[in-house]
Amino acid sequence: MLPPDTTGVQLTPDEVARFSRHLILPEVGMEGQKRLKASSVLCVGTGGLGSPLLLYLAAAGVGRLGIVDFDVVDSSNLQRQVIHGTSWVGKPKIESARHRIHEINPHCQVDLYETALTSENALEIIAPYDVICDGTDNFPTRYLVNDACVLLDKPNVYGSIFRFEGQATVFNYQGGPNYRDLFPEPPPPGMVPSCAEGGVVGVLPGIIGMIQATEAVKIIVGIGTTLSGRLMLFDALKMTFRELKLRPSPERPVIDKLIDYQEFCGVGGSAPGQEEAGSVPSVSVQELKALLDSQPTDLLLLDVRNPPEAEIAVMPGGVLVPLDQIESGEAIEQVRELAAGKRLYVHCKLGGRSAKALIALKRHGIEGVNVTGGIKAWSEEVDPSVPLY
Repeated sequence: MLPPDTTGVQLTPDEVARFSRHLILPEVGMEGQKRLKASSVLCVGTGGLGSPLLLYLAAAGVGRLGIVDFDVVDSSNLQRQVIHGTSWVGKPKIESARHRIHEINPHCQVDLYETALTSENALEIIAPYDVICDGTDNFPTRYLVNDACVLLDKPNVYGSIFRFEGQATVFNYQGGPNYRDLFPEPPPPGMVPSCAEGGVVGVLPGIIGMIQATEAVKIIVGIGTTLSGRLMLFDALKMTFRELKLRPSPERPVIDKLIDYQEFCGVGGSAPGQEEAGSVPSVSVQELKALLDSQPTDLLLLDVRNPPEAEIAVMPGGVLVPLDQIESGEAIEQVRELAAGKRLYVHCKLGGRSAKALIALKRHGIEGVNVTGGIKAWSEEVDPSVPLY
């Protein structure tokens, strides 16, 4: 990207005082701060990554911030999504974010897009901005953001997080690689657990989001060496940083239009494993409740979550056998013995892992039924005393 045009841009006395620690840096100075004021950054998502991104870009003096999100604040967000507060639970995230941004920097223009980013609106939303920051948590939107940035020639500051590990880089900058050089094809649906199922340590998105914000500031001001061509890997448990080199692949597909990214990533489509998962018989939590109320002696309810989850909440009568033990084959005979002569029902948190468990069990001749929606649906629709997590 070209440096933002600072013709006619002036800093007010309040801005000089506010950004004085930038102004005395030779690498930034008055011209660099004017570039920040003249710049615009779009953040897709106001979750774990978007929160620190927006806070620090606003504090740095970026003149215009765009925010794309259609979710509302949930109490479970507050462990890591630090731009939101308790008083905003149940309200739109974009409104919460704008309120906090203006507390930090009232000079910042904030544009809100309370919508999902789609192939129909992505180009229009992204086009006016200098830098795009990807704070999303799903593969369809990541591919969409990437392809739109390629078509519009916008730098894409990327980050992702899971459990204790994170990664960051800059895509599509000065001839560098884009997301499809790192992931030419999406993984099969359900192969990569979400943070809602696998968990994430709350400080991790703060670290990765601040790295993304740093990269955005460097791109705008025109200083330093960006992460373009380098994938930074962070392990919070070991407190280590590693780098992998990224290069444009001669075999990557030409991006000449936006496509159906839900279909491309197999969400609701027929990607590998999807039809098999769809063939698993299922019951609703209300149907399971009716079965359990009849106090059957020939029913086994298998819980395939991880042990820490079972310490938070359980469904009545569930027997814990974690999914990884089933998929590795370690627990197949245990399940076979437990299910002998019984009707097998399997649950997890949301229903995805239990479907995977049933697929694995079926390969060993063990048939069962999936509990749709898992323990979350049980808490919401059957027994509110079961904690949500």
